[in-house]
Amino acid sequence: MRSGAKKKDVVLVRVPGAFEIPSAARTLAETRKYDAIICIGCLLRGDTAHYDVIVNEVTRGIGQSAQETGVPHAFGVLTCDTLEQAIDRAGLKMGNKGFEAALAAVEMANLNRAVSSQLSAVSKTGLRSQVTGLGKSEAPAASRKRKPRS
Repeated sequence: MRSGAKKKDVVLVRVPGAFEIPSAARTLAETRKYDAIICIGCLLRGDTAHYDVIVNEVTRGIGQSAQETGVPHAFGVLTCDTLEQAIDRAGLKMGNKGFEAALAAVEMANLNRAVSSQLSAVSKTGLRSQVTGLGKSEAPAASRKRKPRS
């Protein structure tokens, strides 16, 4: 809300556990209704290797969903050894990781919007040069392909 989002535009979706976060994030992203997805959760280390498996799959799934859908996913899933650590990272001694994830989501959504509008402007310029019959060497600089920098 501090960044200008309207309360009606923020949707909270709860899942039964951390393992289900990537699936829910993917489902939401594929609707194309959201500028960004903020994945928030907490995994506490237990006495078995189960923690490591879940942490890896949640992390991989969220990243894969973001890459494949093109919708920014902010990673706010805490991975902690103790409940005290989780509480500290959720708003006490070590900052508020959920708030940080929300800010990252806003920044990425704004970046996507800015890049999309720039690409749209470049496409329109390129289209204009094709419509007027200009050759490649005569096309405006914005529509020419740039060589990648090393």
